[in-house]
Amino acid sequence: MPFIIEIEQEYDGRWLAEVVDLPGVLAYGPTRQEAIERVQALSLRVLADRLDHGET
Repeated sequence: MPFIIEIEQEYDGRWLAEVVDLPGVLAYGPTRQEAIERVQALSLRVLADRLDHGET
């Protein structure tokens, strides 16, 4: 199941990436690509944790 990542640049120049379907999964990065990579890594950790605890 693919997840949509929303990306926006903050006023201070940082990039924010958020996975809409996973509440609370967001990450900042100094570049657009780094923010995407960080939020992808966080998404995998969150999904793995949910599976470990029997959540859907």
